[in-house]
Amino acid sequence: MRLTRRLTDSDDDRAAMVRFLLRRTVHAIVLIWIISMVVFGLFFLAPGDVARRMAGRQATPETVALIRHRLGLDQPIWQQYGNFVWRVLHGDLGYDYYHQIPVSQIIIDALPKTLSLVLGAAVLWMALGLFNGIVSARRPRSLTDRSLTLFSLIFYSMPEFLLGLLLLYFAYYRLTLAGAAWFPAGGYVPLSQDPLAWAQSLVLPWLTLALLEAAAYTRLTRSSLLDVLGEDYIRTARAKGLSERRVVHRHGLRSALTPIVTRFGVDLGTLLGGVVVVELVFSIDGLGWEALIALNNQDLPVIVGIVLFGTLAVVIANLVVDLLYAVLDPRIRLAERRDARPRSVSVQPSRPQR
Repeated sequence: MRLTRRLTDSDDDRAAMVRFLLRRTVHAIVLIWIISMVVFGLFFLAPGDVARRMAGRQATPETVALIRHRLGLDQPIWQQYGNFVWRVLHGDLGYDYYHQIPVSQIIIDALPKTLSLVLGAAVLWMALGLFNGIVSARRPRSLTDRSLTLFSLIFYSMPEFLLGLLLLYFAYYRLTLAGAAWFPAGGYVPLSQDPLAWAQSLVLPWLTLALLEAAAYTRLTRSSLLDVLGEDYIRTARAKGLSERRVVHRHGLRSALTPIVTRFGVDLGTLLGGVVVVELVFSIDGLGWEALIALNNQDLPVIVGIVLFGTLAVVIANLVVDLLYAVLDPRIRLAERRDARPRSVSVQPSRPQR
């Protein structure tokens, strides 16, 4: 009987998990569809000649007419939007007539640089933020806690360009004058070309982005872990004689990770769309660099392509966060199952009349 009940509960949990994933996936698809309509309306239904803006300032009338024909701007609006979605679904983000190359090729060339910057910095800021937050939560209102709080406030309020310039001045300029040329002034070396030079060129950008983000994650980890450590099951675990390290890391940290994972997914998806300031300071021609150049040149196809890619990155990151929710906190799956389960109506038996 118990084995049958366990199998039934396991099947119910699995079904609730599938429903949870399907619901989140449908929400993500609907969100992408709505954003595609917004992007289409902003860029293709705006006042003025769209073909002229996409062709660039120095385009000839023949080029403008060719773009207008390729985009189907002489067709009804619903047909234009259908063609736009069809091209995007097939990886056709348009053609950069200003540089005579496809927009997808620009994104493919710039994406490895932005990925290298963001993912490397993400590992650093997560490790630093979690470590500092756990230390602060285990020793609240101590000297260590106040020191880490000061660290968080300093870097949280510091602009990106200022920290990047300070690192360039001390780690590159001053060390180079002292005869220790350990870090380059900027630029990007591909990983396939020289792994050591690749890491060396990204150390200062990694530190810039990681120190700024780790400040917020330190405070978030501390506050979330302090809330969890005050729960009843934590006091029960301590009463059973478990070590403080095991109580914090095995029982408390897993529940405290939910808001941290939420912020991490949003930050990672947003930064994958381009780290404009950091890429500009360290001369890394990633997606943020390309977006800035496209804005200055009014290069509409590149702007549309990068906006759509950034949107997709944010939506996928949030979908992954939802999946991690179900792994970190089983109560989410149970809540989904309870919502899907029909509610029973209890009928009280009437008293017999005397």
